[in-house]
Amino acid sequence: MAASGPLQLTLGIIKPSVAAHQPHVQEIMQTIKRRGLEIVRSKRIHWQEREAEEFYGEHRGRFYFPRLVQHATSGPFVALALCAPDAIQRWRGLIGPTHVYKGQWEKPETLRARYGLSDTRNGFHGSDSPESAAKELSQVFENWDTTWWIDQRNKGVEFL
Repeated sequence: MAASGPLQLTLGIIKPSVAAHQPHVQEIMQTIKRRGLEIVRSKRIHWQEREAEEFYGEHRGRFYFPRLVQHATSGPFVALALCAPDAIQRWRGLIGPTHVYKGQWEKPETLRARYGLSDTRNGFHGSDSPESAAKELSQVFENWDTTWWIDQRNKGVEFL
């Protein structure tokens, strides 16, 4: 991948309501690549309640937290480590607004507008900052030194 600036990693999640449909997942993967995001790690995960509560802990106490955890544990999801200059902004732009109805009205080409079912089952997650990305990537892809990895990639090292 040719970089126009320092590379960045972000976590992308295709949530269970979308991940259950393999043709959608394949189409989404192609869209991700066409938009200039490199998929450098991927795995299918089925979280237990404790894992989902830990991941979404910043939302604890909010009215939607139980629904968020319930959906996150309702089936397997696809976790993606995405790499590109401005990867966080690119991925968040591709998935669109958190609120599905808003995306369908204002940004109908986004993934949430196309595949989301409701605000809780909006189909996707994206890290909102470099700090969140580092934390979330370490929760999902254990034992991966993302700081070293991105430093090596910014130096031009390619990984198979």
